[in-house]
Amino acid sequence: MMGIDQRALRVTWTIFLFGLLLTIVWFIRSTLVVFAAAIFFAYMLSPIVGLIERFIKRRRGLALTIVYCALIGLLVLLGFQLIPALTGQAISLATRLPSLISAGTLTKLPLPRAIEPLREQVIPILNRAATNFESHVVPFLQEAGSKILSGLGQLIPIILVPILAFFFLKDARSMRTALLASFSRRLRPTVDKILEDIHLVLRNYIRALVMLAISSFCAWTIFLTVLHYPYELLLAGVSAILEFIPVVGPAAALLILLTVCLITGSSGLLWIVVFWAAFRVFQDYVLNPYLMSSGIELHPLLVLFGVLAGDALAGVPGMFFSVPALAILRVVYSRMQERSSTGPETPSSPLQPALAGRRN
Repeated sequence: MMGIDQRALRVTWTIFLFGLLLTIVWFIRSTLVVFAAAIFFAYMLSPIVGLIERFIKRRRGLALTIVYCALIGLLVLLGFQLIPALTGQAISLATRLPSLISAGTLTKLPLPRAIEPLREQVIPILNRAATNFESHVVPFLQEAGSKILSGLGQLIPIILVPILAFFFLKDARSMRTALLASFSRRLRPTVDKILEDIHLVLRNYIRALVMLAISSFCAWTIFLTVLHYPYELLLAGVSAILEFIPVVGPAAALLILLTVCLITGSSGLLWIVVFWAAFRVFQDYVLNPYLMSSGIELHPLLVLFGVLAGDALAGVPGMFFSVPALAILRVVYSRMQERSSTGPETPSSPLQPALAGRRN
């Protein structure tokens, strides 16, 4: 038609649609992050909901209500006990930073002779940065702490995450059935396997992250308290949060711990490094493999690339979601490759074989 090659036209149209899809994803990335966070939150609550549902047969809505009421009670308890302590330590550290940098151990820290002249240039820069940090962070922490305790000022995405997670938990089975029904009869077995693999990967990955964060918080709290290091709750909380960022997070936690202890004049920095190394061995080679019975199976270089690319695309949320996103792409690619090599399957019934025995 009019001298236009049909095959080239189809390829061009496909590339255009793919580019349009990427553009739409880019513009709605903040919304996608909220939904992704809701899915992760739903996976965190799913084992508890399943446990309660064993005692309340066919009453998933009631089980969800019990879990959410217990969660609200736990958050209120933490809000009145743990958050004020963390906020107080953060405000204290931010307030003392300028004086600690200008008159603390940084001025007495032995340095090699070649870089000793840089001390007089670096300390004023750090002092100005600490003063700027104090002027911005302290008012924010004071305001945020009061708002958290009074239940005011919550951002809409934070409110939407548990609400969306509730619907994901409540209607997961019907969503899966409707999604499978939207595919042709030949593709349903493959799509069903992909969904099952994604379910297992996300379940194990999120369970591992939560347990790693809890163990990190408990271990660092005990270690820092026993050895009388300052700001033990704050540093343990930072270490726990950074466990959610693969590869980069634990290394950043060690750097923050050493920096704070060095600035505050604490001794025994070598013990922090030794404990961190021993704890990483336990986390990475004992606890993590045990929790990840069906691991993400990604090469460390690919994980590091995903973390850096996620940071470039969406900041900290991108770093967190990069690894599961890569794992999902690997699952989809593996299943599609398997289907192309073995040929399409044809179930005898449109939905029954695809849904039989599947857990949601």
